[in-house]
Amino acid sequence: MTAPSMPLSTQFESGDFRKALGTFCTGVTVVTTPKGEEVVGMTANSFTSVSLSPALVLVSVGKQSGMNALIQESKVFGVTILAADQEDVSNHFAGKKDPQVEATLSYLWHEGVPMVESGMANLACRLWATYDGGDHTLYLGEVLALRTIKTAGPLLYFGGYRRLG
Repeated sequence: MTAPSMPLSTQFESGDFRKALGTFCTGVTVVTTPKGEEVVGMTANSFTSVSLSPALVLVSVGKQSGMNALIQESKVFGVTILAADQEDVSNHFAGKKDPQVEATLSYLWHEGVPMVESGMANLACRLWATYDGGDHTLYLGEVLALRTIKTAGPLLYFGGYRRLG
């Protein structure tokens, strides 16, 4: 039995593209970098592993975001993989700043790389390579150090936040 044929659209808006990609379930991360003594971060689901040897990961950052220039300047970034109960942390770093969340945040540092201390895992990365990705910059990072923290499960994104179970 074959599925009914649906025509593909060659004329689509960026919102249509975003909606289509929202049907792909991803984990949720917070990418951080230093700005002097401060920590700047953004929520990202555009994160993936690239290589086991050497250990490399990739994050995609909008060219218009302040984070883009900061990673280029610092040459380092941290990745925190969020747990199911960290939707508030994700929202905070997605631009929905919440003073109560800000007050609870603490950071782990490794060789000048800040990471949100809580989460399922932390990765401290040094910039390995940079690639043009249209309206985004693709940052390949060499993982310098990592840790995995036991937790109940991941925070997922599938057209909105989801949890396993």
